[in-house]
Amino acid sequence: MVTGPIQQPSTVAATARPPAARQARPSFLGEVHALARALAAPAGEPRWRERLILHLGPVGQGFAEHVRVTEGPTGLYAALLHEAPRLDRGVRLLTGEHTAIVAAIAALQRVVALPAVPAEELRDRVGRLLEALDRHRQRGADLLWEAYQADLGGED
Repeated sequence: MVTGPIQQPSTVAATARPPAARQARPSFLGEVHALARALAAPAGEPRWRERLILHLGPVGQGFAEHVRVTEGPTGLYAALLHEAPRLDRGVRLLTGEHTAIVAAIAALQRVVALPAVPAEELRDRVGRLLEALDRHRQRGADLLWEAYQADLGGED
């Protein structure tokens, strides 16, 4: 006896999913984790600020690559909207976050190099960036789940 909702197969075939949706991005995630570890180190540690600078660069490059893969006429979001137009609001939210995160990374890269900026301010700003990246990753994962796994109903 079935006691829960019946899960309908995805309306988007697995083979139709863009390659970017099937591939993990461990190097970018690794860079984000490395930045978090650098941030967690004691600010009085020699080269603490230099480590932040060192890890912000790859995070910025990785996020720029993420934007390149997801946006544009051949990007992941275009493919999602082609198959599931109902996701337009979610895609618009994610692309708006792209703009904000790219700006936050650029601002941090300028500020972290200024020795007069206190460590506590850097901790706060980098911490907010890491939180934004985590929320963005989760929203993107939720959107992909909705696109490829959502129960669209139709059966009683």
